[in-house]
Amino acid sequence: MATGLDNTGFSDALVILGAAGLVIPAFARFRISPVIGFILVGVLVGPAGLGALTARAPWLYYVTITDAHAIEPFAEFGIVLLLFSIGLELSFRRLWTMRVQVFGIGAAELAGSALLIGTALHLLGQPWAGALGLGFALALSSTALVLPLVGTTGAVGRSAFAMLLFEDLALVPIIFVLGAMAPGTAGGWSAIGTTILRGGLTVLALYAGGRVFLPRLFAQAARTKSPELFLAASLLVVIVASVATSAAGLSPIVGALLAGLLIAETEYHGEVEVMTAPFKGLALGVFLITVGMSIDLRLILANGAALAAAVIGVVAIKAIVTFLFLRVGQVRRGTAAETGLLMGSPSETTLIVLATATQAQLILPSTATFWQTATAIGLTITPLLATIGRRLSRQIEQRPDDEAAPAAEAGTVVIGLGRVGRMVSDMLAAHGQRHLAVEADIDAVHAAREAGYPVLFGDVARGEMLDRLDLPARRALILTMDDPVLCIRLVRQVRALAPELTIVARARDAVHATALYRAGATDAVPETLESSLQLSEAVLVDLGVAMGPVIASIHEKRDELRQRIRRDAELERDPRIRRVRGRGEVSV
Repeated sequence: MATGLDNTGFSDALVILGAAGLVIPAFARFRISPVIGFILVGVLVGPAGLGALTARAPWLYYVTITDAHAIEPFAEFGIVLLLFSIGLELSFRRLWTMRVQVFGIGAAELAGSALLIGTALHLLGQPWAGALGLGFALALSSTALVLPLVGTTGAVGRSAFAMLLFEDLALVPIIFVLGAMAPGTAGGWSAIGTTILRGGLTVLALYAGGRVFLPRLFAQAARTKSPELFLAASLLVVIVASVATSAAGLSPIVGALLAGLLIAETEYHGEVEVMTAPFKGLALGVFLITVGMSIDLRLILANGAALAAAVIGVVAIKAIVTFLFLRVGQVRRGTAAETGLLMGSPSETTLIVLATATQAQLILPSTATFWQTATAIGLTITPLLATIGRRLSRQIEQRPDDEAAPAAEAGTVVIGLGRVGRMVSDMLAAHGQRHLAVEADIDAVHAAREAGYPVLFGDVARGEMLDRLDLPARRALILTMDDPVLCIRLVRQVRALAPELTIVARARDAVHATALYRAGATDAVPETLESSLQLSEAVLVDLGVAMGPVIASIHEKRDELRQRIRRDAELERDPRIRRVRGRGEVSV
């Protein structure tokens, strides 16, 4: 009877998951990009690596990927999720402000690099049609590798993103143009026009439908408080948008980017980003493994000098062209140099364009194989190019780059925006203190936004949301939720993340306050204590006692009781005393 391990798909899945579990921690320990690790795993477990030895050692079947094409859909899904996450970080307003960089510098960089590379290849003997196809293929840069390395908020990230965005938008026209150049093809240009028109109408329909239906869809998912349903809704939106743009003849990544942009305009973007991040990382790892599997070590050994010259030539041309156009756009020299090197290597989409050029008989299959290997090598060295570019930028500028500059004051985070959280937010605003509230109840978020409160929708019970809040950079954290167990757990987690952060927590009573102090809270405020003191203040004033002595005695009693709670918390840390004292003995 066959077991699950004899199933090819099951065996390949085990190899991929095992690679993810080993590569990410191992390379993170040595502060090396996991990108290189995944590509090397692909080389090792692919058909040109250990897979070539399975005939002599059948047991290697269980540690190799036998069908490289079977996992390609998962790799494509990783790229789709990457573009979706990029859209979540943007907004239509920010995209509009980048229009000059996208359609100006981005278009110039792509066209300039393609023409120079194509001219060089023509001079080396490649026919003009094939040289042009190779030029556009190699002029593309890797969105999947570049943006995770630099992000989209820094100076280098903004410049790279603008050019990468134009390349992603230009991919479909490039493929259609190369197809139209095939011998014996008629009506190619009219097909391009039809596709652009159909794609534009599809994008407009997705935009209009998304603005109307997405807020309602995610509001219902949020009200169920089911993470699974929220995740399913997020993935459904990505897949529907990608399928729609694919059916219209555009790239699925256009639909994914549009879906991210639409969700970024809602209050759910933070939660969606947290929920989809693990899927994006794993699927992107699968893509990198497929890149490694496309590297044939025997071909590299046989054509080492030619491949090295090809990779160096492509990187040099693209880096110089990118640098010059960014300088024309008034970008600093250091930033332009770093961006140029980062954009120097080819892209995963280069492989798609090479396949199209081969199918259109513009280049020979042997030429396509050579440049596919050069592309895989270029993708592998992208993290190295990023490191060289960063060091070169610092030498040119003679100072740390923009991303190393100190961040602005991050303010205070208030968890929970009920009646207590609103009062805290009001007092912080009254004294000019910058703050951000986080609330898991979507109806409360809507009401707070209408009232003008700075609030983010998210569930802090998940560690990913705590990471996204960047608490070590904050001034203070205030916990106002009425959930004693979650409150204690959050204090313990946050204290481990940010040992110096001020943490003020709402407590139900003195016992809860003691537990919060033990967990690491800076201050814990028991509701029973404050209500008792307020009642005492009111009755003493009504009995005719002067206000001044009453307020002084209230402050004195509050300090006395808090000191007692802190002292009890210190005693509870001693295991000898904890064995003697019974639970709940602390009382006020």
